[in-house]
Amino acid sequence: MKENKLINVINFIIKIFWIFVIGSVFGFVVEMVYATVYTRTLVIRQGLIYGPFIQVYGMGAVAYYFLITKYKDPKDAFFAGMIMGGVLEYLCSFFQEIFFGTISWDYSKFLFNLNGRICLLYCIYWGIIGVAFLKIVYPWLQKIEPLIYKKSVRILTVFMVLFMTFDITISCLAVNRQQERRENIEPKNDFDVFLDKAYPDEFLDRIYNNAKNVE
Repeated sequence: MKENKLINVINFIIKIFWIFVIGSVFGFVVEMVYATVYTRTLVIRQGLIYGPFIQVYGMGAVAYYFLITKYKDPKDAFFAGMIMGGVLEYLCSFFQEIFFGTISWDYSKFLFNLNGRICLLYCIYWGIIGVAFLKIVYPWLQKIEPLIYKKSVRILTVFMVLFMTFDITISCLAVNRQQERRENIEPKNDFDVFLDKAYPDEFLDRIYNNAKNVE
């Protein structure tokens, strides 16, 4: 009995992890298409140093899975998506500014915005994504769910967990060190020196090309 519960917990964690990964990749594609259409030039936006991931979308996908799937009416999914997406976007902007001294979006010029972190228009986009998640993404996830429990996928999951853990960690450390450089803080140890050489400002500015320093 305990073994079955453990297996169920592991399977659940695997599922949530892959929803996060798929959502992160989806976000990368959406941001690239949107920025390319808006600027009329190819724009690559990443949330992490390595790979096509924007983690705020991954977190949004996980949140949608827990919240949106409880609804059957698209209207309910739309309004739930609006609220949840707005809260998530606000928190991500807030903590990015607190921890890294930068912001990746500013809606101050949009009508009905809150501190420039969220606005009505983008909350509506989150609502539309919520409906799409309910009607398209969730049924698709249900169909492919048995695949992620296969042995080969489990092995891949282990490698992906290790990779994503490294990617998120090194991305945070590199961006934090970049902020220290901007404040003229000298390297405190050999690892800081490594970060300065491996992830200089020019490299990080290309990765996070839409991030702006907070004055």
